[in-house]
Amino acid sequence: MRSAALNDKRNRQILADIVRTYIETGEPVSSRAISRRFPESLSPATIRNVMSDLEEEGYLFQPHTSAGRVPTATAYRFFVQEIGPQATLSVEDQAYIRTELDSAQTPSEIMERASHVLATMSHGLGIVVSPPMARSALEHIRFMALPEGRLLVVLISQNGMTRDKLIRPEQTFTQQMLDRTAEYLNRNFVGWTLDAIRAELLTRLAQEHERYDKLASAALVLCDPSVLGEDASSQVYVEGAAQFATAPEFSDAVQLRDLLAAIEEKRMLVTLLTGCIEGPEPVQVQIGIKEIESAGAHLALISAPYAMHDRALGSLGVLGPMRMQYERAITAVAYVAQLFSKQMSRSDRT
Repeated sequence: MRSAALNDKRNRQILADIVRTYIETGEPVSSRAISRRFPESLSPATIRNVMSDLEEEGYLFQPHTSAGRVPTATAYRFFVQEIGPQATLSVEDQAYIRTELDSAQTPSEIMERASHVLATMSHGLGIVVSPPMARSALEHIRFMALPEGRLLVVLISQNGMTRDKLIRPEQTFTQQMLDRTAEYLNRNFVGWTLDAIRAELLTRLAQEHERYDKLASAALVLCDPSVLGEDASSQVYVEGAAQFATAPEFSDAVQLRDLLAAIEEKRMLVTLLTGCIEGPEPVQVQIGIKEIESAGAHLALISAPYAMHDRALGSLGVLGPMRMQYERAITAVAYVAQLFSKQMSRSDRT
């Protein structure tokens, strides 16, 4: 529900200008600064009254008595809702993104270039999470027995991505049995996902238990995403962490340490971005990241899913200080996701 102060179109414009000015300068915003840029002829006194009302309703705060106002997280959320639908990406930025992504040849290179582009344009952290192998069409599977009951599983997808995972299944497999299982899977299930392979194997076991029992049971174990740890094996491409070290929002050493630890723990980044795949909007904006301890209150996440042949598979986005250029970051994330989907679909056909 919109607050009383924001029922007035003029007040919404003033708040948007306050947020935009603070993003540009990083300094508390005075009524005089807003008066100079406001399209109507409004006195600083009139704007001060509006700012006072907005402060009472939790959109602004005053660091000290003689200072101007600073937007709160609530103000940033309003700003994103207000400007998001109208934001457009400049022709120059579109050309830059296309040039960078077109220079990539393989899926891994595409992901690396995408994270670089997002970091460069947002001055934050550019993140790309590859699709879990359980959702990727497979080209080849290989199993190798290692000492102490461990196995190395090598998965190669049809779009050229390779994943290897060290597992320790409960039952013991000889190399001969592993080779037979891999040969069976490669002969019968090229182009299938792990999830689809498991579903088919369960059907075959139910229909022809004696014939498929031993081989299919082994394949079921070795192709189980829970055994392979699919969440952990989603590769995360990250660029731009060094930019946080110089951001004024993270001058506090404890907050910077917590943030860098969260970035290093890439599983958290996977969790943060995965939610956008099922989200109601094409681009999701989260102001304040509760999953990251002390530093999260000063962060914003802009994320979007990318697709392959119209099927959402992975996600990408920008993690940065709450004071960021939202218009540019939101439109950049949307455009990168669009081009990224086309690039990945094209690489899947080659």
